[in-house]
Amino acid sequence: MRLTFDEAILLQLLLAGRRAELKELDATPRKISTDGLVNSFESKLPFKYTSGQIEVNNEIENDMQQPHPMHRLLQGEVGSGKTVIALRAMLSVIESGGQAALLAPTEVLASQHFKTIEKLLGELAQAGTLQGSGEGTQLALLTGSLSTSAKREALGKIANGEAGIVIGTHALISDGVEFHDLALVVVDEQHRFGVEQRDALRMKAKKPPHLLVMTATPIPRTVAMTIFGDLDVSTLRQLPSGRIPIETHVIPVLEKPHYLDRAWVRVKEEVAKGHQAYIVAPRISDGGDADVKVKISAADIAMAKMMGDEITDEDLAGTEKMTSVEELAPKLATGALKGLKLAPLHGRQSSELKDETMSAFAKGEIDVLVATTVIEVGVDVPNASMMVIMDADRFGVSQLHQLRGRVGRGSTPGLCLLVSSAEEESPAMARLSAVSGTLDGFELSRIDLDQRREGDVLGRAQSGTKSHLRLLRVLRDEELIEEARRVAVQLIAGDPKLEKYPALAAQVAILKEEERSAFLDKG
Repeated sequence: MRLTFDEAILLQLLLAGRRAELKELDATPRKISTDGLVNSFESKLPFKYTSGQIEVNNEIENDMQQPHPMHRLLQGEVGSGKTVIALRAMLSVIESGGQAALLAPTEVLASQHFKTIEKLLGELAQAGTLQGSGEGTQLALLTGSLSTSAKREALGKIANGEAGIVIGTHALISDGVEFHDLALVVVDEQHRFGVEQRDALRMKAKKPPHLLVMTATPIPRTVAMTIFGDLDVSTLRQLPSGRIPIETHVIPVLEKPHYLDRAWVRVKEEVAKGHQAYIVAPRISDGGDADVKVKISAADIAMAKMMGDEITDEDLAGTEKMTSVEELAPKLATGALKGLKLAPLHGRQSSELKDETMSAFAKGEIDVLVATTVIEVGVDVPNASMMVIMDADRFGVSQLHQLRGRVGRGSTPGLCLLVSSAEEESPAMARLSAVSGTLDGFELSRIDLDQRREGDVLGRAQSGTKSHLRLLRVLRDEELIEEARRVAVQLIAGDPKLEKYPALAAQVAILKEEERSAFLDKG
């Protein structure tokens, strides 16, 4: 049964109304000067912006000059250059005396952003120090694992405005964090944060700050229109020049077991050429049944919820035993990859050990990293040219795409091998074939969404209350959603409170009050 137009328009009216409310808020307009900090930063960049980056820079610049807060979603593949765009936006608010906060979902990613931004800014990040130039700002990193003295120093710089760019995890939201003038909030990997956490950070600003949300998970247009309908959407499709496309192949272990032996030989060949490799396993250790019964990863569950999907017990319960890092690393070190420098990396290790291992891999002291999906974010090693993903059918399509984005980041072609014991004609093998067949993350996210059973758009996984929109299928009803959005925008533009349509206003109010509509509340 198709979704009725009435049902589609309710959601679009809710979102269009929210956009109209956001436009009523007061924000401080932030204009970029022609000879200020942004100009100094851009003159030192070792590369030119892609045409896509220039377009998004202009959209953000225009948004932040308005008297109401920017609410923009920036989506782009891993390596498409989102960080530079976010940094340019941050520098533009610092020029006018404001501060910018970058909220990252993990300490690893927060630290990676800190190092990347520090490197990109160079002496511009050393304002007020002997190493600094006359202009610039300072950076502050705030995470839960900082020592008391480091935390005190960071909090002081944030409160007095010395730190123009503040990068952190949920620690940024905690009591005791006071900003001098918070003007821009950048949220990385949107779906890993709850509405409350985002709002808590925004409450630390004197006036509503501008908001830029970044995600490397490509979202089909109608999904973005439905789930992020009150955010303006910018998309980066181009990769920076010099990047060579990644080659992906499936290794069907059941039919061709000898292909796996050849994969290990290929790893040795890559290392012999001076390159490095990742081997990804779905589990950390052989911890008995608790470890075996995991069919879908936490990152995948988060993705599914963002897409409005229902996770069933069947999805969560696996039956076959999966490859683990702690079992595979020693086995390879004494067998197929004997003679190479291998190191394990996973979430149960201490932060210090993880950082040491990542740092050693980045410096080329480790040939092969045997890891869980902890490498999905936070590791950027241009010399890594190959990835082997064990039990690849255990990962979601979008997650596999994210993982392989870690190789081929330099000028060397990347190779990704998807190892699976799935049956040749199975849906799992069809998913892997889709990943090996295209590098278009937007096409893959459509396949991901299509192959998962699409739940109602507000996501049954979010709460138990009954949804008005249980019939909506965002891919199937594309045209209908687009038409509903067009009509909703038109209605709200002429009658923001829907005073001429009291029955419709009442229905929207009910939807607004529903517990799960908070899932959409990106504003």
